[in-house]
Amino acid sequence: MSAGTTGQATAAPTGTTGAEPTIEGFTAPGFEAVRAAFEENFASRGEVGASVGVVVDGRTVVDLWGGVADPATGRAWQRDTTTLVYSVTKGISSVLLHVLAQRGTLDLDAPVAEYWPEFAQQGKGRVTVRQLVSHQVGLPAVDTRLSLEQLLDGHSVAEALAAQPPLWEPGTAHGYHALTFGWLVAELVRRATGREFGELVQELLAEPLGLTLWVGLPSDAGADVATLVDGVPDPALFAAMDPAAQEAMLKFREIIADPESLFARVLSTNGALPTPDAAAWNDPRVRATALPAASGITNGRSLARLYGACVAEVDGIRLLDPDVVDRARTELVFGADQVLMSPTRFGTGFMLHHDGMAMLSDASFGHTGAGGALAFADVDARVGFGYAQNLLGANPVELRSAALVAAVRDSLG
Repeated sequence: MSAGTTGQATAAPTGTTGAEPTIEGFTAPGFEAVRAAFEENFASRGEVGASVGVVVDGRTVVDLWGGVADPATGRAWQRDTTTLVYSVTKGISSVLLHVLAQRGTLDLDAPVAEYWPEFAQQGKGRVTVRQLVSHQVGLPAVDTRLSLEQLLDGHSVAEALAAQPPLWEPGTAHGYHALTFGWLVAELVRRATGREFGELVQELLAEPLGLTLWVGLPSDAGADVATLVDGVPDPALFAAMDPAAQEAMLKFREIIADPESLFARVLSTNGALPTPDAAAWNDPRVRATALPAASGITNGRSLARLYGACVAEVDGIRLLDPDVVDRARTELVFGADQVLMSPTRFGTGFMLHHDGMAMLSDASFGHTGAGGALAFADVDARVGFGYAQNLLGANPVELRSAALVAAVRDSLG
């Protein structure tokens, strides 16, 4: 959500959509409702460019894309077009953490300081990895004011957070670590493995499954990356939302209006990196940096395959054992979020299904992203779902992804 939010649902800026968008791809029999919802997102919910994928029991049943990847040039959204997915990256990162734990490289119940001794400063010596990735550590914002260059240098933020006292006693409350999650996890993984986070994403996730996915975009990747587009207020879309969603949006507006509020500081890193903000995150320097909280670049197909491989075999590969998945999606915190000021529910790194974060069912785990992206798996339905787009919405309950999830649910029967 950006500081320019007016408390209304958002649509594409005038002139960004132009001609009726072309929708391409594949829909298996029985999943036509997903294509219909995808088309309706363009027709009535302001979509600019997007992709959606669904994998059921390891088999792709939906792989759709369409619209415009760059409104300034009219470049079309192609099969392999990717986009930055903000906090959907946290789910990708959490899959990697559980793969490392399954291999014995990382103990999720060990103190973070066992791997990163400096983290023990200011009474944080007993904080576990599991507490850190479930937003219980009390470091949602960086107290030190840092420049963008320092945010991206790979060490300044980690050093500042290690030396910083928590806002609450770790383990007694939770609050969304929108961006600091990334610097904390990147440093933890670096200390535990001696490897860079983006390298491990490629080696352990992207390459085995053939995913178009990066956390930290290499200069030589040759990727077709969409341009992010800031949405504009749309009173009609706001009016179509249910009262609870309207109330949540208005509450967000009130909180974010104060630049010194914790929420505003968390989302903007004290103003150095506004989030979500198209100009800030279209910056090649930001895209090139491995930020495990927010700089993932991918598409719906790859997200669906990634999550599908967490609950079933995809092309003969299953990333996580069933017992690992069960522990990963076990609720660790649920209730008032000290940052978002509304209920959130987390397992070990993953968001869990609840009224304010509707996935497929209570057996779902995954992550949403600022602006509207969503990806998750569902254990009972053996589903992997991924939706990625370039229009940055400002809805606490995103209408576009919600419509797609509802269509998947209806298709499954």
